[in-house]
Amino acid sequence: MKRALGVQLYSLREMAKNDFPAVLKLVADIGYKAVEPAGLWGLAPREFKKMLDDLGLEMTTSHTPWVRGDNISEVIDLAGELGLKRVVCGFGADDFKDIAAIKRTADFVNSAQEKLAEAGLELFQHNHDFEFQRLDGRLKYEIYAELAPKVKFQLDAFWSSNFGANDPVEMIKLFADRIVSVHVKDGTFECDEKKFKMVNGFLDRQLKLTPLGTGIMDIPAIVAATPERVDTLIVELDYCIIDMAEAIRRSYEYMINADLAFGNK
Repeated sequence: MKRALGVQLYSLREMAKNDFPAVLKLVADIGYKAVEPAGLWGLAPREFKKMLDDLGLEMTTSHTPWVRGDNISEVIDLAGELGLKRVVCGFGADDFKDIAAIKRTADFVNSAQEKLAEAGLELFQHNHDFEFQRLDGRLKYEIYAELAPKVKFQLDAFWSSNFGANDPVEMIKLFADRIVSVHVKDGTFECDEKKFKMVNGFLDRQLKLTPLGTGIMDIPAIVAATPERVDTLIVELDYCIIDMAEAIRRSYEYMINADLAFGNK
């Protein structure tokens, strides 16, 4: 099953700082079918939506708004302005460091999910690597999934591998009944220790990420394992060993030429 191909605009954040409309035009010109924004960079929701419409781009998922703390009412309002049916949450390493932390995180998500459901919104969660560490022999995400049974998942296949400890294909299969979106990235597990830093509560290891199809991820197997309900695959490169615009272009070309997804060209 081929799916539409989208791109997480966080990948192009450095370019967006100077000219966000140019980022939207770039991904449209490359041929991407959809975008997943992470911030609107000063644009009003209505203005942003019009730009997408004018460029023939869709927005099937978004990392704006982001559910955190007590901002549920703001999330509901912005989701309405953007025409979203799903909104996202995500957490830092400390929120999954032990069973007590996992329970607190699940309690927050359950409360948020109930309020969002009343407004007609579905909640999905984006993962990093630390949720896929093990606690007493079990994946932390498995424990969490049992404690928060209604939240859906946007599975980042690369991060779910936890630096090679897990098979990302098996992780997709394990959580298949909860997955509504998938992020695909590629690269190696090598990293520059001098560049270690904390970002949004987790350790950014500055891995050597690469355009899709040039790293160690089995992208065709990941796509094949993705549940049929997922209608758009999202390319995301947190950073890259080459120019990001070129990496996003090459990633698109790989996915299209490998007949794994379709775009607007």
